[in-house]
Amino acid sequence: MRDILKTIAADAKHWTELRVHDRRALQIMVRKETLETAAYRKTCGVGVRVLVNGTWGFSSTGSLERLDIERAVRDATASAEASSAGRLEKIERLADCKLAVGDFISGNAAELATHSTEEKAALVIDAEKRTREASDRIRSATSRYTELIDEKWIVSTDGADAHIEDAKAEFVIMATAASGDDMVMSYKGAGVTGGWPELFARWTPEELSGRVAKTAVDLLDAPYAPGGRSTVVLAPDLVGLLAHEAIGHTVEADFILSGSAAAGKMGEKVASEHVTLVDSGPAYVGSESAGGVVLVDDEGVPTGKTVVIENGVLTSYLHDRESAARFGVAPTGNARAWLYRDEPIIRMRNTYLEPANGDAKTRDELVAGIDDGFLLKGANSGQADATAEFMFGVQEAYEIKKGKLGRLMRGATISGDAFEVLKSVDAVSSDFEWAIGTGHCGKGQPAKVDGGGPYVRCELTIGGR
Repeated sequence: MRDILKTIAADAKHWTELRVHDRRALQIMVRKETLETAAYRKTCGVGVRVLVNGTWGFSSTGSLERLDIERAVRDATASAEASSAGRLEKIERLADCKLAVGDFISGNAAELATHSTEEKAALVIDAEKRTREASDRIRSATSRYTELIDEKWIVSTDGADAHIEDAKAEFVIMATAASGDDMVMSYKGAGVTGGWPELFARWTPEELSGRVAKTAVDLLDAPYAPGGRSTVVLAPDLVGLLAHEAIGHTVEADFILSGSAAAGKMGEKVASEHVTLVDSGPAYVGSESAGGVVLVDDEGVPTGKTVVIENGVLTSYLHDRESAARFGVAPTGNARAWLYRDEPIIRMRNTYLEPANGDAKTRDELVAGIDDGFLLKGANSGQADATAEFMFGVQEAYEIKKGKLGRLMRGATISGDAFEVLKSVDAVSSDFEWAIGTGHCGKGQPAKVDGGGPYVRCELTIGGR
């Protein structure tokens, strides 16, 4: 495959990028004792981008035949030529960088293959049954297993020549507890780049079922959280969600060019000195595998560690090659495409706050420093926008009184301006967890990402009943 792509690229008249993407996806889901999904999908094809007269052209084909790929190149070229006359702002150049050459392997596709589809189905069926039967107060349960096996070849006329293999696995359990008309839900899961040893490194399926069921039942008896401004300790999953949704999107260069909250703040202090925020392709911290590992992006740029905020100061945006050239910086390896028929756009990978070093505190020491506040755990759905304003649901809110953890409360939300929240951070722990590797980030097309961090003490607004 690589030889065919290199031959086509060598004959190209314009800058050309060829990306073959072969994906195998499996999903098995049981909900309310019913096997709702047991689907295997294979998707394979070639995406072609050309740059002609300062204008992108894109085409794709589901065929791997040389003649069909060459036809896609001609179609992409014709598209660029036709639209270039109406383009007001031309792409002057792409940022230079050392492009990926060689083989790049992440995850463990071979290990995933040792588990049969029957074994994976049994895992999901047993987990749903175990969770549902954990208490007579559990009204229903859902269990889901997903895996993505990707193989890519990326060749460009300016030197990319990469073969990429990647494997990601995900396991999620949800439980709904009820008493009369009162209902609450609990959710926990893991999403990793790797096989079953990585997927179940933190919790076994049995432990995960027990935790989900217990949390749902405990929440059913918990009072509602009060609202108001509060000092809180955020668990790593909420830290990761804040880093990704409320900060990460504001520093994607395409959003910067559209006027996001981070535009024009390069070099400014946007958070406390305790905050260093990173977006990385590899997983640089923690003992567990992150779910958003990307070793080479979909422009053939090797990824690394992009420090977005260092000790409170904004130091970098997230770039593809086009935006990097416009800003006069090196690309950060953030161009990603979901399938072969999608064009690469700027996306995050693993976005996190770094844990403390030196005189780092534990979670309990962070709690001990609060006279009246909350420990918040469990990210629920929410929203954030390019202004850095956010609102997220919280599964578990534990009262803190005079430095001691108290009763569990439910129904809490957190909101505010993410940069103002980061400015209020007065301590971070030495703990670290990857915590949001399940599901997908959406931005026109899905992407597998992850996020996390240490425990963080800060101030924000809690909403309750």
